[in-house]
Amino acid sequence: MSVIELNNIDYSHGRHAVVNGLSLRLEPGSVGCLLGPSGCGKTTVLRCIAGFEQVSGGEVWIDDVLVSSAKVHMPAERRRVGMVFQDYALFPHMTVADNVAFGLRELAGGERRARVADLLETVGLAREGGRYPHELSGGQQQRVALARALAPRPRLLLLDEPFSNLDVELRERLALEVRTILRHEGTTAIMVTHDQHEAFAMADEVGIMHEGRIQQWDRPYELYHRPINRFVADFVGQGVFLPGKMLGDNQVNIELGTLYSSKLSGDGGRGRGQRVEVLLRPDDIIHDDASPLQAEVVAKAFRGAEFLYTLRLGSGAQVLSLVPSHHDHALGESIGIRVAVDHVVVFQAALA
Repeated sequence: MSVIELNNIDYSHGRHAVVNGLSLRLEPGSVGCLLGPSGCGKTTVLRCIAGFEQVSGGEVWIDDVLVSSAKVHMPAERRRVGMVFQDYALFPHMTVADNVAFGLRELAGGERRARVADLLETVGLAREGGRYPHELSGGQQQRVALARALAPRPRLLLLDEPFSNLDVELRERLALEVRTILRHEGTTAIMVTHDQHEAFAMADEVGIMHEGRIQQWDRPYELYHRPINRFVADFVGQGVFLPGKMLGDNQVNIELGTLYSSKLSGDGGRGRGQRVEVLLRPDDIIHDDASPLQAEVVAKAFRGAEFLYTLRLGSGAQVLSLVPSHHDHALGESIGIRVAVDHVVVFQAALA
């Protein structure tokens, strides 16, 4: 049984379709994420699930109960859905403990205090219950917002760009912490974000959204290594496309040699002689001093343990390569490279 299921939902502003035929489902205890650029419709999907908006087509089911369709709209307060907002939305005049207890007014005093204490312990704020939100850091405020949303034990938790107000270094670390907390509580959750690092740190499954549709719903590993179209390939991770020519069902020739895979991914044709474009990730290009294949360093970005090199091939085409940072090569220097592609991804060649 799925906790949340969306069946071909539509939502429009006037004549503008914001969400178009979108479907997804999540099993109990899973964390899903809608990932995409601003304006793709991901937050609108969250609002339709929460009950803040009514879908114009399709169906929203929570725990096998129809909560929204063109003719049905269950009020938000009856859906047992918790929400963590981008701006935390904490009550400034209430202590941390009172904020967490806000949705527990139906519980007896002792039971309410025990639940608050347990949650504050879970989110690492056991000693902060008597403080006020303005006395906490941004990361601590986010934990309070999470604890408050989890307090009534919602069947489903929605997180709307929950880490966008935090600095970059804190975002991914807090995303991992939040995932651990959700696991501890056994909570099913859906997050929306434009940051793939947050999405990959948090989610079991991620849906890449574009123009109101999910382009691919999959595990992060599959999205990176087996994107089904050019948009997903461009949006997830880094990479370049080199022209290639199919030699058979499972072989493709590119400037760097012939690539073989028992199962090619992507939307490119498989016919012998067909022109395609091949996706190469930075981890597909290995620095190898012993290799006769040479490429010129045209740009470099230091990343601590690694350099991200931009390398020019003989044809003038460029590839990316992640290289351990003790290999510090100068711009204009030629270095040896070899190709190590475990997942060959081919796409239809762009029209000239």
